[in-house]
Amino acid sequence: MDDLHLIQQARQGDGGAVRELYQRHAGRVYAVVKRLAGHDEALAEDWAQEAWVRAIRALPTFRGDSRFTTWLHRIAVNSALHGRRSRLRKAGREAPMDDTFSVRPAAEHTVLRLKLDKAMERLPEGMRKVLVLHDVEGYTHEEIGQMLGVNPGTCKSQLFKARARMRRLLTPQPEEEPAEEEMACSI
Repeated sequence: MDDLHLIQQARQGDGGAVRELYQRHAGRVYAVVKRLAGHDEALAEDWAQEAWVRAIRALPTFRGDSRFTTWLHRIAVNSALHGRRSRLRKAGREAPMDDTFSVRPAAEHTVLRLKLDKAMERLPEGMRKVLVLHDVEGYTHEEIGQMLGVNPGTCKSQLFKARARMRRLLTPQPEEEPAEEEMACSI
């Protein structure tokens, strides 16, 4: 059975056809992403898996203008390049750890973590999603917009609002002055 026939069956929901396409081309997809991943086999496996997920989702859009292997190769390369860019963005935000750094979190770090978690819970869902995807996961506004189905400008606006609200939520509030009765001490 040729690839075009398998693609037609896969489009109709035939899992066996998808499996056959995978078995025929998995080695080639892995080889492509492995060259981009260097010696990191785990990374190559992740990128190959991502390429297959994207290819299977995009299978209904395959028009047959080029060979299936060419189309699949392009998806694999794009998946690896996307993974590589994402990895470089995250690495750019990391800093080397000081050798004297304690592995056990200090009590103030635990308190800060709890305050941060509580403040995140108080954010509206849209703001929380954009804040996490951009500031924690490192996605661009364009990528977030595609994921959430919104305009990148909306992502920027939500991120600005989320950061402002987090600053307000995390800013220590001055404690109220105790009432006079509380100030008096009894002997």
